[in-house]
Amino acid sequence: MSPQPSPSPLARHAMAYVLAGGRGSRLLELTERRVKPAVFFGAKSRIIDFALSNALNSGIRRIGVATQYKAHSLIRHMQRGWNFMRAERNESFDILPASQRVSENAWYSGTADAVYQNLDIIEAYSPRYMVVLAGDHVYKMDYEVMLQQHEASGADVTVACIEVPRMEATGFGVMHVDAEDRITAFLEKPADPPGMPDKPDMALASMGIYVFDMAFLAEQLRRDAQDPASSHDFGKDMVPYIVANGRAMAHRFTDSCVTSGVEEEAYWRDVGTVDAYWQANIDLTDVVPSLNLYDRDWPIWTHSELTAPAKFVFDDDGRRGMAVDSLVAGGCIISGSRVARSLLSTNVRVNSFCDVQGAVLLPGVTIGRKVRLKNVVVDSGVRLPEGLVVGEDAEADARRFRRTAKGVTLITQPMIDALPG
Repeated sequence: MSPQPSPSPLARHAMAYVLAGGRGSRLLELTERRVKPAVFFGAKSRIIDFALSNALNSGIRRIGVATQYKAHSLIRHMQRGWNFMRAERNESFDILPASQRVSENAWYSGTADAVYQNLDIIEAYSPRYMVVLAGDHVYKMDYEVMLQQHEASGADVTVACIEVPRMEATGFGVMHVDAEDRITAFLEKPADPPGMPDKPDMALASMGIYVFDMAFLAEQLRRDAQDPASSHDFGKDMVPYIVANGRAMAHRFTDSCVTSGVEEEAYWRDVGTVDAYWQANIDLTDVVPSLNLYDRDWPIWTHSELTAPAKFVFDDDGRRGMAVDSLVAGGCIISGSRVARSLLSTNVRVNSFCDVQGAVLLPGVTIGRKVRLKNVVVDSGVRLPEGLVVGEDAEADARRFRRTAKGVTLITQPMIDALPG
């Protein structure tokens, strides 16, 4: 008896559409010049690389990215790092800025509208499924597993969800489900989120990841576009409508989370505040981090600069170049200083006699001699003057820089320029 052919992966027939236009204002000055998905993460990546890498690793070969606010840094990154998709292999990578294609005065008015305005481009590729993704979360996920559940359940929409503490769910779409994980109610950012029936202190929160049959999605987008009462948003309008009038299913992130076998939890982070961003980066310095960036079976693709190897110089008492419990990217030079539990992005220079602890240093940062840093985020290209001390005097930090309630200090070049001479 001849072996039966294995079923074709559904990802082959899917398109991923990444929503990457959000302002990300809770990241304060980090998003003053760039949109949130373009913010650096993990020493060499950008936040958007996680959604894009998940799509590519899942087998999806058609990807569109909708951009809107302060998009230059993001577009430049994608042009440099994601230009390897080839049309002759039935692959595509489309960058889709808000360009008033439907109306000369209409930017993207909501997440659903960001898809609707490019519907003709999408339909030209004839995808069978559409995987709609948020471009501003950090996680590893196999979308093929979610596609298979969507197909098997006969859903009109499948919504990826994660369990979160109930009162932390106020910033999410929160859903009620029945015993079969069919969504019976969907509430967008409720002030008092409902708990899960079996876990009243936890809520089932939407991850902003949706799977649709493309024909059904196109029909719903055209219906929604004609509704003057709609804000044209997936979470506020489209999903609640389908919950009430169709078949909406929940997909548990724990079923499709990608791990290397050593992580203790299904890792997903919304790094939307300075505190959350700092913590997620610093967590990578753990001996066994919750997010494994070293898993070669599920790489995080990105634009890699051509840099020299990291370098550590001087081995004198009181002037020893060293880094412990830290991630150090290419092009970095640690010269006669100690770096601990920190993350140094590409081309960071730490000059002599410094003590750096709990620091997230973005590309091109230069630290002058005799600087002491503790629990900081330093924006790209910043030059810290000799003798600067941050992290030891909360009041002084708050006067000069942006200090969070949890004690993390954000430093940008304009803040340094404003320091008294």
